[in-house]
Amino acid sequence: SAIAPAAGENDLLRESAEWRLLGLLFECPSPQWSEQITSLAAEVSDAGLKAATEAAQQEATEGLFHWIFGPGGPAPGREISYRNWTQPGYLLAELSSYYQAFGFQPAMLEAPDHVSVEAAFIAYLRFKEAYALARGDDEHASVTAEAARQFINEHLSMMTESLARSLEHSGVQYLGLAGKCLLARVGPKPEKAAGRSLPVISDLLSSDDDATE
Repeated sequence: SAIAPAAGENDLLRESAEWRLLGLLFECPSPQWSEQITSLAAEVSDAGLKAATEAAQQEATEGLFHWIFGPGGPAPGREISYRNWTQPGYLLAELSSYYQAFGFQPAMLEAPDHVSVEAAFIAYLRFKEAYALARGDDEHASVTAEAARQFINEHLSMMTESLARSLEHSGVQYLGLAGKCLLARVGPKPEKAAGRSLPVISDLLSSDDDATE
């Protein structure tokens, strides 16, 4: 019989589900989208995420998504919009390095620096960390946890505070709630940008193929 996950693994799986739901809430609604967010909301206990999901069922449309996040919209959804000094090519290359290193292949249509993709990546890392702990691979779990922390500090934190503020005043309830939930997990933008080096992961990832299957 399967071994029940330990408390730490359960916490990570819960966080993974919450981050995945956040990523979905920031995605463009699709025919399967409503069913997906409802299913995930049933797996989480966070009241804010549940409220955002309920509001999304009433409000969310593809047109509304593009009005909010599209060119000239009140709340840009891409990290590059909040980084005046960063070349787009450099940012996208750095994100690709993160994603490729951990075997993350986002299925969504948004750009790699879109908030929905970045939130989905954290969900993926939380799941991988839980899986590593279940295998007794503490070293890989530690590297994955550090990658998530660094990614949040270097990328999500660069846009979350401003994005959440814009969404709060957008008049779209579900996105305003989702923005608050994201900010609660990411925190305010740091006064100084963190270092830009990626974690040392090449040695560990060489044997990680089975963890991503």
